[in-house]
Amino acid sequence: MPAAALKQKSARKPLPTQSTAQHPVLLDLPYAPVEKRPLPPGRPREWYITHNRRLKALRLAIALLDTGVYMPNQARNETIRSTAETIGVHPPSDTTCHMVRALMRYSR
Repeated sequence: MPAAALKQKSARKPLPTQSTAQHPVLLDLPYAPVEKRPLPPGRPREWYITHNRRLKALRLAIALLDTGVYMPNQARNETIRSTAETIGVHPPSDTTCHMVRALMRYSR
């Protein structure tokens, strides 16, 4: 590819995204629920509890990031629970709230 073509291609500015916006973008609710699949049988009950807790924590962490909460110290239990209410998830336990903050901390 000629150098002139590379310069023209790189000269375009990308469109602003959630991370580059000046103000937080309002939460865009999901358009359709995710299709649920049955979990594998034969595991201990603790595995299912932990698995579902991780899924819930991940959904909440994504929703918090979409609303402009980027740092774990900004995500207090009240903030996480109000976000859960907004996206239609049952209120998380203290353990799940802790997991949400851990996900936000280690995703960097």
